[in-house]
Amino acid sequence: MKKILFILLIGFVWAGCAKENEEAIPQCIQDRLVSFEANDACPSDASVKKYLFQGNRVYVFNPGGCYADQTREVLSGNCDVLGFLDGIAGLTDINGVEFDLFAEDEGYVWTN
Repeated sequence: MKKILFILLIGFVWAGCAKENEEAIPQCIQDRLVSFEANDACPSDASVKKYLFQGNRVYVFNPGGCYADQTREVLSGNCDVLGFLDGIAGLTDINGVEFDLFAEDEGYVWTN
């Protein structure tokens, strides 16, 4: 009986100390996605992708190709706007760093 209690205790301690789910999408990004899908995304080719950039997870909102010279908005996990990519100016850097060269693609959060 003591072994069973000990195993249960260890299980509860381990579960309580488990690392927070790194795959979880921050609530502000989820909220922004709802607004993006309803108001900013083109009927097709729109997406939201996550990247690892400068040691932080960032989210890139790509509205798709239904408007000429559209920019992709880059947000932090706290929904701070870090900058914009592409557009008529051909923007390529965030915080002075070439985004596409140094960002590690972690996949899609949403596509239509």
